[in-house]
Amino acid sequence: MLERNQITHSFLPRAGSEPVEWRVESGLLSYDDAVIAMEERAAAIRDGTARELVWLVEHPPLYTAGTSAKSQDLIDANRFPVFASGRGGEYTYHGPGQRVAYVMLDLKRRREDVRAFVAALEAWLIETLAAFNVTGERREDRVGVWVVRPDRPPLPDGAPAEDKIAAIGIRLRRWVSFHGVALNVEPELSHFTGIVPCGVTGYGVTSLVDLGLPVTMPDADEALKTAFERVFGPASR
Repeated sequence: MLERNQITHSFLPRAGSEPVEWRVESGLLSYDDAVIAMEERAAAIRDGTARELVWLVEHPPLYTAGTSAKSQDLIDANRFPVFASGRGGEYTYHGPGQRVAYVMLDLKRRREDVRAFVAALEAWLIETLAAFNVTGERREDRVGVWVVRPDRPPLPDGAPAEDKIAAIGIRLRRWVSFHGVALNVEPELSHFTGIVPCGVTGYGVTSLVDLGLPVTMPDADEALKTAFERVFGPASR
């Protein structure tokens, strides 16, 4: 695994690259519209006619199925709309109070290494959580970012209880990324019970507000931007 300083420096853009465009969408965005826009922007980035983009959105309540999703992990198919997604991973939930960041970066300008890119996305989220004095951690066998919950009983094997606070699911086309990450700021956590999130059982889901932190979406957005620039370089609104 890359150390933090290696991750930070391995995905900075080439000298002279334009800053990544940083866009915050207002209101709730339909998932279909988001996917269409991402596909178009990723193609334009590869063709050299558009800048790289990080697009921050919120969706209405919905479930998405990644390319590894298993049918038995969709517990309540009638609860919310379910969308087949071309990203990697399994089932996940999106909804109000969760900040989804769609990340469209040209890895040919950075580093052509998918595993290291996922590690860099995890590092970005961990840096973001640190702004709120939350210790986010990565796990070798579980993609995403996790927080230890010492306030809860340990797991049956004696390990400390853990909750997932951020998910990652990406796709690459011609070395341009799309889809991205989802940080739980203040979503309705009961909505996650309609699926097995990311196919992982035995663990919970949490959010910044669930951890007792009065974090607003603008607070989270500012922390995400600051941390993004440490890992991936300049971004401009």
